[in-house]
Amino acid sequence: MKKRSLEFLLYSAVGVAAMFLILLAVNVLTAAVKQRVDLTQEKAFTLADGTRKILRQLDTPVKVRFYCTQSETASPETVYLKNFARRVEDLLVEFKQAAGGKLILEKLDPQPDSDAEDSARLDNVEGQMLQSGERFYLGLSVSQLDAKASLPFLAPNRERLLEYDIARAISQVERTEKPVLGIMSALPVFGMPSNPMMMQMGQRGSEPWALVNELKADFEVKRVDLTTEKIDDDIKVLLVIHPKDIGDPAQYAIDQFLMRGGKLVAFLDATSLVDSRPQGNMPFDMPGGGSNLEKLLSAWGLKFDTSKVVADLNFKMQLLGQRNQPVEAPAFLAVNTQGINQDDVVTSDIDQVWLPLAGALTGTPVEGLTQTVLLHSTKESQLVDGFMANLSGDGVLKEFKSSGTAYPLAVRLTGKFKTAFPEGPPGAAAGENASKTNAATASLKESPADTTVVLVGDADMLYDRFAIREIASPFGTIRMPANANLNFAQNLLEQLAGDSNLIGVRSRATVSRPFTLVKQMQAAAQERYQAEIKKLEDSLAESQRRLNELQRNKDTGQRFILSPEQQAEIEKFRKEEARTKAQLKQVRKDFRRDIDKLETRVKWFNIAAMPLLVSLSGIVIAVYKRKLTSAK
Repeated sequence: MKKRSLEFLLYSAVGVAAMFLILLAVNVLTAAVKQRVDLTQEKAFTLADGTRKILRQLDTPVKVRFYCTQSETASPETVYLKNFARRVEDLLVEFKQAAGGKLILEKLDPQPDSDAEDSARLDNVEGQMLQSGERFYLGLSVSQLDAKASLPFLAPNRERLLEYDIARAISQVERTEKPVLGIMSALPVFGMPSNPMMMQMGQRGSEPWALVNELKADFEVKRVDLTTEKIDDDIKVLLVIHPKDIGDPAQYAIDQFLMRGGKLVAFLDATSLVDSRPQGNMPFDMPGGGSNLEKLLSAWGLKFDTSKVVADLNFKMQLLGQRNQPVEAPAFLAVNTQGINQDDVVTSDIDQVWLPLAGALTGTPVEGLTQTVLLHSTKESQLVDGFMANLSGDGVLKEFKSSGTAYPLAVRLTGKFKTAFPEGPPGAAAGENASKTNAATASLKESPADTTVVLVGDADMLYDRFAIREIASPFGTIRMPANANLNFAQNLLEQLAGDSNLIGVRSRATVSRPFTLVKQMQAAAQERYQAEIKKLEDSLAESQRRLNELQRNKDTGQRFILSPEQQAEIEKFRKEEARTKAQLKQVRKDFRRDIDKLETRVKWFNIAAMPLLVSLSGIVIAVYKRKLTSAK
């Protein structure tokens, strides 16, 4: 008996030792391979197809120098940054593997007064001063022959954008020259310098919009005046932002730009919040007027009504009202995947776009043009007055009636465009002299090949206030995307400029999973709720009208005495009011109960589903093993 026990203990010890050695060997082998498994739904840690295409297209080796401080200090900041640096290095190793020998990776530790620190300075990699007084380097330089691009400091808050930043740097050194982008706008997108007059009034100049700064990294940006009569020949893509009061000469210039093969992205606006102006002693600013390219849109078969904006119960946002209380804003749209074209390369991975007071692009494109809707409302939407929508969201909700139409908010037109000025430049048709006649003859009538125009029903979405979130941190104020607004604009421009490989890389940066089913239930309940309110208000108005009518029909001596008819009418109204309030209360209870049930089901599923699945799997395996044992 003792011998069997000794053998059992010996075999167990040998088995445990063998298992330990096997696990140790597996860990050593897997650590050497450095292969990661990405279990995230959006594949946030897997190289995008666009990145792999950029790496496969490399015909000349690219050198990446990764600078990371390897100090022995263990402050919370350095520990956090070192952990992030390991994730950066893992990503760079994936880049190297995907490049197939065309990417050379060097890791340098820029200690003070070292050759590595001198190299970092030459590569424009900057050390970040920490609160402890230590200078921490975490950046990289990408070079190919004489071309060089640097990422001075890799901020942890841009981790989801890290793949895009590295892929863009590789694309920049591979490209011999930047494409030329023209920007035309009635808004100060390039910033406004300070002047003595403004400073005396307590006003300062403004910095360029974040979008413009981002575009300068990928394009040679040129400013185009809103009164121009010709677009420069070297401009390949034209970005138009809120073309307020644009005249026919400038529209003709855009028309001829398209006729010679140029590509256009135009952000129009129905009610501009950025262009708002203070109105005397009023507690709010007056929104600016709308902007349109009416002459061009008409020739393309589309319409853009600058007096109406889209209100949508499924996309409505909550804003801070008086006393910082949240208020419903149905015309301030947070468009999620319900309203985003998931089949188009530009928007396939965009998850949320904010459109404050956006207009709708209606109509049918003329023959020869193909329309692709990129952004749209849901069918629980309605066109409402822009001024009233900005003034009172509650007022819009009270009168809301779903149109049953999904309004296009952003569309792309492709095909051969025909001129909107068949008679030549504005004024040339009058034929006052021979030069005007010659100009009309020289005017281009149709684009030589297919080209592209993208139209968006809102320009405010590009403004920093609606696209950027600022957060205070130990490293200073961090500016990070509040949504995918700027991603959407950059995706469009990069696609039209010819480099579409970066589109899929950037669009994975911001991932949001809105509770769409809850939003739909809220929208349905909201509509029922507002219908009851409207019914109550109509009943009140009708009762008041009847009371006034009875008052006029009273005798002179009964001026201050309620007649029996009036008393009966008031009693009837009170009963109607009580009944309606009870119905409203029941609607709210039903609404809250449905939401609570849904949330409870989701919580129980998240909490219990996986343990239950594991338990069931264990039971099945145990039963199966028992059957095998009994069979022997």
